[in-house]
Amino acid sequence: MQFKKSIYKLAVVCSLIGFTACQSQLELKPISAIGDNGFYSNTQEVEAAVFAIYDGLQNTVQREFALTEMRSDNTKTKNSEGEWAQFEHMNVSPTNGTLQDYWGDLYNVVFRANKVMASLDVVNDEPTKALFEAEARFSRALMYFNLTRGFGEVPLVTQIIVPGDAVASQRTPVNTVYGQIEEDLMFAIEHLPSRANIEEGRATKGAAQTLLAKVKLTTGDYSGAQTLLETVIGSSDYTLVDAYSDVFYSELNSEVIFAIQFLNDDAVESQDFSYEFTKLGSTSGINYVTDDFKANVDVLDTERIAVLYNPEDVKENGKFLTASSDNRLCGNDWIVLRLADVYLMYAEAIMAGNASTNDANAVNAYNMIRSRVGLSTLTAGATLTKDALILERRVELAFENHRLYDLVRLGVAEEVMADFAEDNGFPFNATKLLLPIPQREIDTSYGLLTQNPGY
Repeated sequence: MQFKKSIYKLAVVCSLIGFTACQSQLELKPISAIGDNGFYSNTQEVEAAVFAIYDGLQNTVQREFALTEMRSDNTKTKNSEGEWAQFEHMNVSPTNGTLQDYWGDLYNVVFRANKVMASLDVVNDEPTKALFEAEARFSRALMYFNLTRGFGEVPLVTQIIVPGDAVASQRTPVNTVYGQIEEDLMFAIEHLPSRANIEEGRATKGAAQTLLAKVKLTTGDYSGAQTLLETVIGSSDYTLVDAYSDVFYSELNSEVIFAIQFLNDDAVESQDFSYEFTKLGSTSGINYVTDDFKANVDVLDTERIAVLYNPEDVKENGKFLTASSDNRLCGNDWIVLRLADVYLMYAEAIMAGNASTNDANAVNAYNMIRSRVGLSTLTAGATLTKDALILERRVELAFENHRLYDLVRLGVAEEVMADFAEDNGFPFNATKLLLPIPQREIDTSYGLLTQNPGY
């Protein structure tokens, strides 16, 4: 049974007030006014809190593209508009509103996950309790992976805190954050079911394995990543779809490992990033395709080109064209993890930080993605280079928020972004690969939370 997206918003209200039946929103007290004894008292209320985690994830991807794709050589604004131009020029101000909202949205999901984990004693069925904890840990791990890749050292909060708690103002070493991420994902792998044994849209064992593999690639544990990726590839839960367009326009297909869901034409369950990407006839617009990206796409790559660019305006990103009747209430899901990414990460894990590999399994994984869209493949015994792998990831996963972190993980971010900045007339230095800590967070910590270098 498909996970019902419409339950998310209901879950938020129920989980915050802790009553068996939802009350009118007019009766809600501020969250800070509700003591711990006002929260969950039974399994149903904890389950509602779990669903509220997924609701929180919807907020995190509404503008995430600005901090990832627009800070790479993939996308830009239509006409260098306002604060959005800070992202395309890799010169983000600590007071940037989108930056501050993103930080808050990620930590809001962390809070929701921590609240679930702190409330599990009321769940009497042990497998159910383990499932809820695994979903919470998976979500928390995803948030901290995004936080530490984006900001570096960040406060590591693994329990319920109140305003003024010192832990919220203490930056934690990156290695310690990654240790917590791995611990959370190992628990999730042990206790999450396979895709076939849980409602579509909820976290699965395969999603936790895939995310942990990407974490291990990031930390340089190539053999650990390879083992996890082999397990996902060997699973019957996931297969590449035949048509590239179906990845994005036949939602929750066999290639999708984890996606954040939205509904068309729903006042509370829709998104508007699809609208922002395609402001036809408007002078404004964001996440538009750079000339550099287009110059690096093979003209023979026609199947992907048909999806990468909006056919009505090829300057626009075409992966998220809306089918809604109101283009501000779009239902396109955001794919976080998919099998094509797994195959390319598998080749990367085998390459293990080297400039090339002749390993047949790595070559075959690379060829799987190429052959799906009718492009030339490497012959048996041929060499797969890191440059070829980076380019294939760039095109295959374009506009899915991977590019900047791929460049960093594969050790070429400084070179690539310096060249791109020079070609496009803006200054660049390596400190800009990390985002600034939002000034609002520094101010509310009374200066205990320190800023990243270069800001």
